[in-house]
Amino acid sequence: MGALPVFRWRLAPDGYATRRQLRARGLRPGGQCVAAQLERPRHRREPLIAYLYRLDLAKPVRPMTPGRWAALAKANAARRICPQCRADAGYVIPTSLGTCVPCAYPDPDGSEGNTPHG
Repeated sequence: MGALPVFRWRLAPDGYATRRQLRARGLRPGGQCVAAQLERPRHRREPLIAYLYRLDLAKPVRPMTPGRWAALAKANAARRICPQCRADAGYVIPTSLGTCVPCAYPDPDGSEGNTPHG
């Protein structure tokens, strides 16, 4: 891969977009390589970099199929189940805790124990 064109922040020419900008237009990179990059200078730190893709090579976003919707729902449901008490926490369990909040911080007087909460 050769050297990429580098543009200053907010000065990219028309015809280029970031992944987020592509997605907002209902597009995806579609296998193309990064075409250019933006650099936003920062004081006493390395610049922020954003990669740009060509709009003319972008492809439409693939539609969600019923199977994909089902797989996504199953994956999101699994993120809500506490591995310790096996109860649905009602929220996505933070990876920093690894369990639901009642299991991570049990009641000090012991009235709740390890029973499923809900």
